[in-house]
Amino acid sequence: MNALIIFGLLAVLMLTGMPISISLGLTVLTFLFTMTQVPLESVALKLFTGIEKFEIMAIPFFILAGNFLTHGGVAKRMINFATSMVGHWYGGLGLAGVLACALFAAVSGSSPATVVAIGSILLPAMVKAGFPNRFGAGVISTSGALGILIPPSICMVMYSVATNTSVGALFMAGVIPGLLLAATLGGVTWYRARKFNYPRQPKASWKERLDAFRKSAWGLFLIVVVMGGIYTGIFTPTEAAAMSAVYAFVVAVFIYKDMGLKDVPKVLLNSANMSAMLLYIITNAVLFSFIMTNESIPQALADWMLGHGLGVITFLLAVNIILLLAGNFMEPSSIVLIFAPILFPVAVKLGIDPIHFGIIMVVNMEVGMCHPPVGLNLYVASGITKMGITELTIAVWPWLLSMLGFLVLVTYWPAMSTWLPRTLGMI
Repeated sequence: MNALIIFGLLAVLMLTGMPISISLGLTVLTFLFTMTQVPLESVALKLFTGIEKFEIMAIPFFILAGNFLTHGGVAKRMINFATSMVGHWYGGLGLAGVLACALFAAVSGSSPATVVAIGSILLPAMVKAGFPNRFGAGVISTSGALGILIPPSICMVMYSVATNTSVGALFMAGVIPGLLLAATLGGVTWYRARKFNYPRQPKASWKERLDAFRKSAWGLFLIVVVMGGIYTGIFTPTEAAAMSAVYAFVVAVFIYKDMGLKDVPKVLLNSANMSAMLLYIITNAVLFSFIMTNESIPQALADWMLGHGLGVITFLLAVNIILLLAGNFMEPSSIVLIFAPILFPVAVKLGIDPIHFGIIMVVNMEVGMCHPPVGLNLYVASGITKMGITELTIAVWPWLLSMLGFLVLVTYWPAMSTWLPRTLGMI
């Protein structure tokens, strides 16, 4: 009954158009003051201790690194390198978009940032080369979602904060699924380009490819800095985030010189605004998690499911349906922070690996970013292409269907997520 009251109140507040962070806070405070005897002091204490976790510091640093890279010309050089490698295949610029999104995802940690960085450069070029607007929008909107699966990933840091799971292990677990999803999206792009005979680029010589690689190497080296540093134990994921922010600043301002020092304050302010928004959501989600634990709702849910004989297959199917439905109304950070503390204890009781469960949640978030009405990638792509959300929804459906098929695969094939971190001795 308490769970119904809490979620009912949250749903009503969200339907009024109130921001999710404020809806969470008001739901918690209303329930605490009217239905419990929890002292106000403990609420204040929980607010401060909830965001004291060291891992949370990674979020503003990854946002800052992504903003420096987005404004600093790194994306343009990655696109040129990707085009030189696969541009001569069917749908060459589309395939270059998938590859460039995968490369940029490996340095940014954010899905909308990937769509902006790659889409704002590549989409006009695709239209100029003779590709339909819909094709380009479909490729970039869905491939941009790789930003939260290929590490580093802000979404994975959120899951780690909500469940106390190792961020480093989650990052390594995202490598193989990220590469496989990139290959899947590339396959759909190639098939449709071949079917409709879309244009191909002239084949680049090996000299041109090496030249494009040399020019993009400073940006690509950030992948080595972050992933190599975490794997070798030189620094933690949070320290890797700080390193990536400093490295991205140096590359954008002093090496590529696409940004001047006068542009840095604007980037810092944008990053601070985005970080403050996410941290405010985290703070209220911590309170929401506290009230759930205080009322023993996750434990009651776990006992009910086990008592009714629901196994791993049924539970994971239910999780995917719940998360996909939530993706219709909420953005990924809020979904992870609200649902992870509720579903995680049930998953652990059923013997599901915490790392595998985290990757399932992240892939669900990817799908949610590519369909209406709240798909962030669609809104970002809409701003770049000047296409309506309805038209974009039609444009993305072939890639979206392949992502749903991939979600089924990653859900019921745990080894895809757990093999690499287990081999590296992280789990």
